[in-house]
Amino acid sequence: MHLLKYAKQLRSYQTNAEQLVWRHIRAKRLGGYKFKRQVPIDRYIVDFVCLDQRLVIELDGGQHCDSQADKQRDAQLKQLGFIVLRFWNNDVLKNIEAVMEAILAGLEPPLSNSLPQGRED
Repeated sequence: MHLLKYAKQLRSYQTNAEQLVWRHIRAKRLGGYKFKRQVPIDRYIVDFVCLDQRLVIELDGGQHCDSQADKQRDAQLKQLGFIVLRFWNNDVLKNIEAVMEAILAGLEPPLSNSLPQGRED
């Protein structure tokens, strides 16, 4: 099946965890960042992506435990310049606030460790 057609189909059959995350990040609700869901990137379909920040969010059930395929997928996405954040479905359903905080932290550039130097007169 063609990736775009399959991605569209996946949007219609979201898991409970995907629905919950989507409610929190859609329509620029999280820090004003725009997200898309079920987006083809290379040969993969990612759960969610913020293209401006090149951040991918993947939600995983138990079948993903120690998955070599996921490790290869993450490595390929990183080679393409994406940051990949993975969360267990269970964590999303039980502690959505912490998941949203982690996503927001992944979106925002780190503060510089160096402070501006004062003038010496």
